[in-house]
Amino acid sequence: MANVATIIGGGVIGGGWAARFLLGGWDVRVFDPDPEAERKITEVLDNARASLPGLYDQAMPAEGALTFHETMSDAVDGAIWIQESVPERLELKRKVYQTVQEHCDPEAVLASSTSGFKPSELQGCAARPEQIVVCHPFNPVYLLPLIEVVGTQANEGRLAGVEEILRSIGMFPLMVKKEIDAHIADRFLEAVWREALWLIKDGIATTEEIDEAIRMGFGLRWAQMGLFETYRIAGGEAGMRHFIEQFGPCLSWPWTKLMDVPELTDELIDQIADQSDAQSGQYSIRELERHRDANLVGMMRSLKTRDWGAGAVLNSYDATLGATGEVAQTLADVADLSQPVLTVARAVPLDWTDYNGHMNEARYLQAFGDATDQLMKIVGCDADYIAQGGSYFTAETHIRHIDEAHAGARIRVETQVLLGAGKKMQLFHRMYEDDRLLATGEHMLIHVSLETRRASEPAATVAEPLARLAAAHAELPTPEGAGAAVGKR
Repeated sequence: MANVATIIGGGVIGGGWAARFLLGGWDVRVFDPDPEAERKITEVLDNARASLPGLYDQAMPAEGALTFHETMSDAVDGAIWIQESVPERLELKRKVYQTVQEHCDPEAVLASSTSGFKPSELQGCAARPEQIVVCHPFNPVYLLPLIEVVGTQANEGRLAGVEEILRSIGMFPLMVKKEIDAHIADRFLEAVWREALWLIKDGIATTEEIDEAIRMGFGLRWAQMGLFETYRIAGGEAGMRHFIEQFGPCLSWPWTKLMDVPELTDELIDQIADQSDAQSGQYSIRELERHRDANLVGMMRSLKTRDWGAGAVLNSYDATLGATGEVAQTLADVADLSQPVLTVARAVPLDWTDYNGHMNEARYLQAFGDATDQLMKIVGCDADYIAQGGSYFTAETHIRHIDEAHAGARIRVETQVLLGAGKKMQLFHRMYEDDRLLATGEHMLIHVSLETRRASEPAATVAEPLARLAAAHAELPTPEGAGAAVGKR
């Protein structure tokens, strides 16, 4: 039975939470009196389905069930996680908690998305203050992993369980040691926001110029190294101490107006809004969200290859998905040797698609290459074996493109061993979305010695499992397209 999460408030943040839990395999219940809530959340989910699963190289859990409820009491019944994402008004949040706590499980987590209130403020007037914890996300919640978790002495014994649940859906919980207004990250954002308002008011820069300064410069650095690690590098070989000694005096110079906020007059508001419209008014909000998501996926997947920053969080969750997934890791994991082996189960990432709006032909080869690697691992040609000096090199490949695959599509590859004897391994891969055949790939590989870089016989620890699998697959019909060449019918 799936875990149940309840979302109170279905706006941008609530919708993002709904997507994160739902695609993480949880059943999600939503309460929001807005008559447009279902439409809005459905649109957020469409974006999330196209982007989130593609961050990972393993298949995510089967999507949970989404339901909308007319009363808060019905929505929280049976939930173990309740996420409040209502507007930032303390009296409103407290009223929500009073109603929720009348009907929810006392052991359920009651988490707030608040960007500013301290948990002690939220817990005031609560029947069970220990139940309420700040879990502040960042938009889009379904892609960005950071969650600022802030508790009080009343619930410090529950925070480990909160952290565990967040990690189980691929999030990065930052456990904030002391409560403070606006937590950690939003205090930085507020400082930048104040300075940006002055730059506009004083006629120094437009909204577009400020955004260019961020996204073309330090924003890219911050995405992978943050603030202090970036400045450590700026200090050269002498590191952070040298940086502070060199640039510390600047802190006393009148560069910023961080503690002085310009009055938000109608004139300044109009100026900012007009500049923003000129900058990006040609796009709808949904179009901007899709561009944002595609860019985030590309950057985060790049960080993934280096196991760095947010990419390390993705790799950790990938390992969890792989350990609990359907793809076999060893021959002993294969339930039925007489059938093709499932070697890939994943979603198509946004950055795998091309100008035609479907999966780029090079990515078919990557998926089939991943399937080959997994089959090698299954028969014992794993990282340890390769480290000892033996491996397989691909000698020939033939791919047939049969149907389209789009971003977010859940694909699987089933692999049949056509030959597994001596130095040769011949594989036939079939790629599916549900029961729809998308492509086939036939690959001939030769075992080599990594020391001589020449063909060699595989060790018995690989040769015997491969021969066993090949013998079992020999009873299968020859796949359609096996042995074919371009143009040959």
